[in-house]
Amino acid sequence: MNILADLGIHVFERGWLSSNNVLCIGAENHTFVDTGYVDHANQTVELVESVLSRPLTAIINTHLHSDHCGGNAALQRKFPGVETWVPSPSFDAVQDWDGDALTYAVTGQSCPPFTATHRYQAGDRLRMGDIEWRAYAAMGHDPDAMLLFQAEHRILISGDALWGNGLGVMFPELDEADAFDAALETLNHIKTLEPLVVIPGHGAVFTDVADAIGRAERRIKQWQSAPDSHYLYGLKVLVKFKLLSAQQITMGDLIAWAEQTPYLQRLKMKAITLLDIQENESQASGEMTLVIQRLVALLEKANAARIADGMVYNVH
Repeated sequence: MNILADLGIHVFERGWLSSNNVLCIGAENHTFVDTGYVDHANQTVELVESVLSRPLTAIINTHLHSDHCGGNAALQRKFPGVETWVPSPSFDAVQDWDGDALTYAVTGQSCPPFTATHRYQAGDRLRMGDIEWRAYAAMGHDPDAMLLFQAEHRILISGDALWGNGLGVMFPELDEADAFDAALETLNHIKTLEPLVVIPGHGAVFTDVADAIGRAERRIKQWQSAPDSHYLYGLKVLVKFKLLSAQQITMGDLIAWAEQTPYLQRLKMKAITLLDIQENESQASGEMTLVIQRLVALLEKANAARIADGMVYNVH
């Protein structure tokens, strides 16, 4: 969009394994928002270098899910001394590199260790390129997540709080902590900001903001009325993310990954109920085996995966 280019804002729309990246170039300040998944880290560095001929000065993460900060370490190696800003509640976990608190180990995902030099919180004003942005809380998908808003030009970097058609899984809900109301509050706050342009964490930049918010609100309210549907959606997302990374994997290796993933182990009993797995079936085949087989079958039915000759293939 012309307004973004005129302000020195470059948006790299990534595939769904990696979050979108936003590079804000100024006279002296060159800031990169969200860095994608580790599998694409080299490509992320190349994208920065393709546009920026000077050293990167800052990285800002909207939140610390692995698909939003997996390129941090590679960029820190490429640009020594780059500042790295993370939401304040996540700062200590990064400094101590607490894999459980940061969720990478427990979800069976990867994120190379990186350092954080600064923390930021709701209300803080951040210089990105030549313009000032303000941070706002974006609870729901992740309780520590932030929005970044440029008030003069009404540009919103929404992370996973709002996409053009949907929003991220409410991960706290999978652990039986309320997040639906918080997500709706975040959407209400976005309404008050009245953005003209939204740069989402995934998918294309969009300007039909009211329509996107309406779609997101309806989805959350549907989940509120049928929380099991959200729980099942969350399970499918975890498996789909693994497929996005692997692209193809044997069913046996996918099951083995799930067996070694603490988060899926924790969710397994609820999954057994939702997937209508009977005790005699699980005794014969194993609980996690049946859970993964049925989740993959649901992904295949939705044309998001393909099963053939013992292999599971990602479908874009």
